[in-house]
Amino acid sequence: MIDRAAACGDKTGMSSDEPLALEPARGLSPLVKNVLTALVAFVAGIAGMAAFTWLRGGDDAARPVPAPAPVTQPQQMPVRALPPGTDVATLSAREQILAGRLDVLETRLRDIDGSARNASSYATQAERLMIAFSVRRLLERGDQLGPLEAQLRRRFGETHGEAVSIIVQAANQAVTLEDLRAALEAIAPRLLVAPDAGLWTRATGLFGDLVVLRRDDTPSPRAADRLKRAQRMLAEGQVEGALAEIARMPGAASAENWVNNAKRYIAARNALREIELAAMATPAAPPATTR
Repeated sequence: MIDRAAACGDKTGMSSDEPLALEPARGLSPLVKNVLTALVAFVAGIAGMAAFTWLRGGDDAARPVPAPAPVTQPQQMPVRALPPGTDVATLSAREQILAGRLDVLETRLRDIDGSARNASSYATQAERLMIAFSVRRLLERGDQLGPLEAQLRRRFGETHGEAVSIIVQAANQAVTLEDLRAALEAIAPRLLVAPDAGLWTRATGLFGDLVVLRRDDTPSPRAADRLKRAQRMLAEGQVEGALAEIARMPGAASAENWVNNAKRYIAARNALREIELAAMATPAAPPATTR
């Protein structure tokens, strides 16, 4: 700025021909400028924040306030009532009833097991009987035992080993009742007289048979009568009786082969009878199984 007073005073003291010299204006210092700038920025920031708060407050007033969420109480589980009949006394009574039923079932199982074991025993007995009767039929026909020999040894060999051996030997050298009858017919003439008897002995023996004194209840001792009785006994299957009659005849020494065959036949039948009796015997009950 130009100081007008100074200019007027100076104008009176100088001549009008000299030009006026202007005094340079003094500006603000940089520190003052920075302070003013910071102050203006601070005021502007406060004003902006106030305007923003005022505008935001209007929006919140217009917006409805949400209702508070209801407070949910935790749901309690209902206590289940015990079904009827589950008290201690009832359960104890049921346990006793079940124990009784288990005892009955166990008894029935033991009875069933015993019946099964008895059935198995009787099945074994039936098999033994079938083997014994089959062996008898083979011996009567004079046939070999074949596969029955192994069954015979397995079923009876342990307790009746000797009888089994006699039967097997008799089957290998078969002698039937018909063989004995035919052989007796063939040697009958030699049985009537001794083989080493002379003519006089034979004549006296022949005349002696004409007159025989004996009791009524005793059989005739004549050789011809003994032969007839032996033949009749063989026809009836009584080999032992026929053998006894042949052994008392005058020519018994000439019937050695027949006597041996008859003895083997008798031994085989006795052994077979032993096997059959063992097969028909009631089998012992097998031991009960422990549970």
